[in-house]
Amino acid sequence: MAKFRRRTCIILSLIILFIFSLMMGLKMLRPNKATSGDPFGLELLPELHQQTHLRKSFDSQNSDKVNSETNIKNLKSVEITMKPSKTSEPYLEELPPLNYYLHAFYYSWYGNPQFDGKYIHWNHPILKHWDPRITKNYPQGKHSPPDDIGSSFYPELGIYSSRDPSVIESHMKQMYSASIGVLALSWYPPGTNDENGENTDDLVPTILDKAHKYNLKVTFHIEPYSNRDDQNMYKNVKYIIDKYGNHPAFYRYKTRTGNALPMFYIYDSYITKPEKWANLLTPTGSQSIRNSPYDGLFIALLVESKHRYDILEGGFDGIYTYFATNGFTYGSSYENWARLRFFCDQFNLLFIPSVGPGYIDTSIRPWNAQNTRNRINGKYYETALDAALHAHPSIISITSFNEWHEGTQIEKAIPKRTSNTVYLDYRPHKPSLYLELTRKWSEKYSKERAGYTVDQKLPLS
Repeated sequence: MAKFRRRTCIILSLIILFIFSLMMGLKMLRPNKATSGDPFGLELLPELHQQTHLRKSFDSQNSDKVNSETNIKNLKSVEITMKPSKTSEPYLEELPPLNYYLHAFYYSWYGNPQFDGKYIHWNHPILKHWDPRITKNYPQGKHSPPDDIGSSFYPELGIYSSRDPSVIESHMKQMYSASIGVLALSWYPPGTNDENGENTDDLVPTILDKAHKYNLKVTFHIEPYSNRDDQNMYKNVKYIIDKYGNHPAFYRYKTRTGNALPMFYIYDSYITKPEKWANLLTPTGSQSIRNSPYDGLFIALLVESKHRYDILEGGFDGIYTYFATNGFTYGSSYENWARLRFFCDQFNLLFIPSVGPGYIDTSIRPWNAQNTRNRINGKYYETALDAALHAHPSIISITSFNEWHEGTQIEKAIPKRTSNTVYLDYRPHKPSLYLELTRKWSEKYSKERAGYTVDQKLPLS
């Protein structure tokens, strides 16, 4: 009997050992196609993929709040570009309706060799400080794409061209997913451009068509082109309305008098003297656009407190604040928004605060680190949106959808590391984090706005 028990114990031990060995062998198996930087091919399982990055990021979050807004140079590592799972994108039909009181500033000035014959804007020069003594302490020259670009973040779409129809389509889809109703297109008149790019007016028809596909509207953000004044502004407004005004995606804002008027954001409006603007924007002005087929709502950029009265004198219809850096200017400081809203109410102006997810432009202005604003995993953006809602604004503008140079983009960004640079990203969250936050706050704003009356002016949808 004892021999039988002993034999049974030995057999059981061997069986247990065999099962244990088999399990260990299976555990050691790894997928053959694991990508660099992702152990065990976790990119095949999006949820585990995200959890892995969350654990990797957790220990560095405290130091990120202080130091993560500067690029890490001279790293001796291979290039890593990580692409997110496509399953993170929500189904468009499941999304809430667009909010036409929510506008996002949009830039179409990017180019690459495939579509433009060269890189445009991604190779942005490093700008000099106005004090030569400070300039000499920083790098000089231009960025060299595709690995070295004029941004502290790296786009999910890669170093794209704004002329690529698939890129424009993706941008419209992303804005749609965020419940953004209107994109404010950066615009220069034909034959003019910013100093680092080329004219993009010929892209407007495609942008309008793609916007219309997703029920978005397009308004114009008129940049400070060379020699901008009341006379050529009249011609350019007439050009925009004559050429694009009949497109179904062309944005018009219905006023309380029942007029549906185009809206124009005027960047750096304070550069032009208020008496010049008055020639264009007051009924008695020598170049008056008022009560004509080319009348519209003209929104001035407010930077300093004193600009309020210049804006009134110039005949503008509203103000916006643009800058995403809280405290950078009087207009961009959240603590002043209630005051500005009260001022606008007094003089029947639209108040349009601008919110942003953060700010970092040290890739093109390496000496400007004092104006960096860390994203804090989305908290900075939500604080800005909350401050804007408390001011009961006419419209909220977002700086920006894709101004990559200044790190204000809400467009999808991905982790990327090269031998010289580690780009910032949105981890531990998904590349769509800021689109999702925008959608959440868009719904909140839509509900809250319905409960108060700012100016009884309603946008067309």
